[in-house]
Amino acid sequence: MGSNCGYEEETPAELLDAAVEALRGIGQVVGRSSLYRTEPVGFADQPAFLNAVVALETERGPVDLLAVLLGVERQFGRDRTAGIKNGPRTLDLDLLLYGELVMAMDDGLTVPHPRLAERRFVLAPLAEIAGEMVHPVLRKTMAELLCELPEGGENGIKAVQLVTRNGGPGGGEASC
Repeated sequence: MGSNCGYEEETPAELLDAAVEALRGIGQVVGRSSLYRTEPVGFADQPAFLNAVVALETERGPVDLLAVLLGVERQFGRDRTAGIKNGPRTLDLDLLLYGELVMAMDDGLTVPHPRLAERRFVLAPLAEIAGEMVHPVLRKTMAELLCELPEGGENGIKAVQLVTRNGGPGGGEASC
């Protein structure tokens, strides 16, 4: 989950909270990471993001789940057809993993997410709540993938900083 601009009266942090509440309507939220402040990757001329990861148990299949995620984005002002690619957005909900499933569809749904292992802003919160989870293609844990990332650059350690620590199960910054 990510957000770097508010919607109506809500701040990015409030949008992430609201997204979690929307997800509770389709399944059980079994884990939620802390919030991380992330410098933009790619298009740099925009505010920093707040990012987090949620673990969700649901009966929905991956295609249906992605449709619901995109619907929640639209509910909070996101229009994926408008704006700059990788530019500012009210809400970004990506399907990172779906158990051990590996799939690629013509409509763009790929599980696991194709750039998951390259992005500190994804791996830091994911390793926090599921550090021992194994990537179904790379066969490495999320914690191992996080530790393999370079320390510097736009995806470096200083680009992704813990903002608020989650007090719940699994909450706490992942480290190498």
